[in-house]
Amino acid sequence: MEDSRNLIDELKGLTNEQVFDVLSKKRNNLEIAIENVEHDFNIGSIVRTANSFNVKKVHIIGRKKYNRRGAMCTDKYLEIIHHPTIEDFLNTQKDRELVAIENNTPRAKELHTKVFSKNTTLIFGSENNGITKELLEKTTDVRYIESFGSTRSVNVGAAAAIAMYEWTRQNLF
Repeated sequence: MEDSRNLIDELKGLTNEQVFDVLSKKRNNLEIAIENVEHDFNIGSIVRTANSFNVKKVHIIGRKKYNRRGAMCTDKYLEIIHHPTIEDFLNTQKDRELVAIENNTPRAKELHTKVFSKNTTLIFGSENNGITKELLEKTTDVRYIESFGSTRSVNVGAAAAIAMYEWTRQNLF
């Protein structure tokens, strides 16, 4: 029977647990945090992108449920941790650079000027309200993605993909 899952050829035919194990042996050190993103599809999209970049962990802060359909089953191949509170999340982030991707604060600087450390956690927030003030105050750095059109920001799923790519470009190439 042909394996119809959206997997690279070398992983076809393996069980989900075997895929997880193979990927775990070569995960990079990037972590992703998602705080109170309202639209389930965006959470699933971020999870799918995190799998594509083979991140170490995905942290979901606040609301736990999301539409896994947007993740296209990739949530089975990486570690996803739910944190009911910001404090619970921060307790897992010792010795990590916390970089918020947020455009709604004067503290934010352009993403293209950022030099990322290997131990980075990228944080993404709600499309409407952004990252909460409580979490934003605990971040090491805040960056925004430059916009050249009429809107001041890209969709949070797209922002996550851009930021993950930039971290990867700097740390893995």
